[in-house]
Amino acid sequence: MSSENLPTFTPTREFRYTSSPNPGWTYGQSVESTPEGRAWVEGEKAGWTIVDTAKEGLGRVYSIMISGIVPRPVAFVSSISADGIENLAPFSWFNQVTHNPPLISFACSHNSGAAKDTIRNVHAGTGFTVNIISEPWVENSNITSTDAPFEVSEWPISGLTKAPSVHVKAPRVKESAFSMECELYKAIEIRDPKTDIVTSTLVLGLVKFIHMRNDIIDDRGVADPGKLKPIARMGGLTYAKVSEGFVLPRRPWKEVSEELKEKLENAGDNTK
Repeated sequence: MSSENLPTFTPTREFRYTSSPNPGWTYGQSVESTPEGRAWVEGEKAGWTIVDTAKEGLGRVYSIMISGIVPRPVAFVSSISADGIENLAPFSWFNQVTHNPPLISFACSHNSGAAKDTIRNVHAGTGFTVNIISEPWVENSNITSTDAPFEVSEWPISGLTKAPSVHVKAPRVKESAFSMECELYKAIEIRDPKTDIVTSTLVLGLVKFIHMRNDIIDDRGVADPGKLKPIARMGGLTYAKVSEGFVLPRRPWKEVSEELKEKLENAGDNTK
């Protein structure tokens, strides 16, 4: 897709809260109770495509999965080898795992059976940092996805700035307003069930220190999404920005059980 014919990017100025898609929804109400819901359900008339992952080509499975599992946060990982060679690389197979202990995860696929630079560095025990990418410097981070040789650092081509870490040898990305210093908690080799060949490594990182730039912190002491301006990965080579959201409260069962009692007693089988 050529950027020449696309509208100019509009930077996020603030994170805007809206109402939820169906604020009048009540317990047991079907999706088809709103015009948007009816239109969504109507789409099923087009039928289904069923993909047998055991028979489909790996490239096709990859393309399908990254198009449907969206949006995905991006871990911009800074690592360093035992010999001091520094590496930068983005990973969109990334998320938090638990808060106790504070763990994050990212998965790194192996090319032609060989582990990527980041995995080698993680195993070196030098620690690594995970830096959240923001809109103003997404191009800087994207260039580091190039397949540079192991002995070549991506820092110079990125135009980004190294910032010292408190606990690990790997530097932080100074331009990142939210960074985490991590130690290797566990590395899990993912093997092809048929060939037993290692195809990916799932890294669990123990978060030792979190760096938050003061100008992105809200009055609750946490990151404000409108100020952090995080980017997300979609399918193919597509990125997305995050500029709107809505709040859906979680009501405890004790509070709503009486309201639900009659509906539960009269409920039928909703499986179709």
